Amino acid sequence: MKQTDCYQLGEVIKTHGLKGEVSILLDVDFPDEYQNLESVFLEQSGKLVPFFIDTIQINGKKALVQFEDIQSLDDAKELIKSKLFLSLSSLPKLEQGQYYFHELIGCNVYEGHTQLGEIAQIIDLNGNQLISVDNKGKEILIPLKDELLITVDIENKKVVVNLPDGLLDIYND
Repeated sequence: MKQTDCYQLGEVIKTHGLKGEVSILLDVDFPDEYQNLESVFLEQSGKLVPFFIDTIQINGKKALVQFEDIQSLDDAKELIKSKLFLSLSSLPKLEQGQYYFHELIGCNVYEGHTQLGEIAQIIDLNGNQLISVDNKGKEILIPLKDELLITVDIENKKVVVNLPDGLLDIYND
C-alpha cells in the first residue's frame, strides 16, 4: 500500500498504561465512525505497515487503542509520533457536489478566467482550513470557505473562487 492510496487518520501521541496501549489524536470530521476499525496502516521508517486492532475506545478526537502484538510499554513507545492511515477506498461515497479535502490537491484555481495556480495542500490552522495554491513558486493562501468557492469540479480538477477585495494584493510585490 502506498501513501498516495491512503488518507491520514491521525497520529499516535503518547502511551497509555503499561500494557502497550496508545493514545491517538484523530484528524477526521466524525471520529465515532471509526469505532469498529479492525486495522490501520502505521508509517514506520517511511513505509506503511498494517497493524491490527484488539480494542479501540473513542472519546471525542482522541482514541485509546490496543494493537495486536504490542503488549508492553517499550513496544508502545516505538509507535509515538507514527501517523495512521486508511485506504482511500474505505472512504464512504459522497453525494454529488460533495468532496473530500484531499481531492482538491492538484486542482487548478481560477478567479474568473484568471488561473491563480494549482492547489498544493490543505492547511488546518486551529480549525481554519486554508487552500495553499502554488502560483509559479509563490504560495497563495485562500480560506477554505463555501462562500469563496464558487465552483468545485473535482472530475475536471478545476476550482473557481471569488476572493475578497485585496486578498491577492498581499501576494503581489
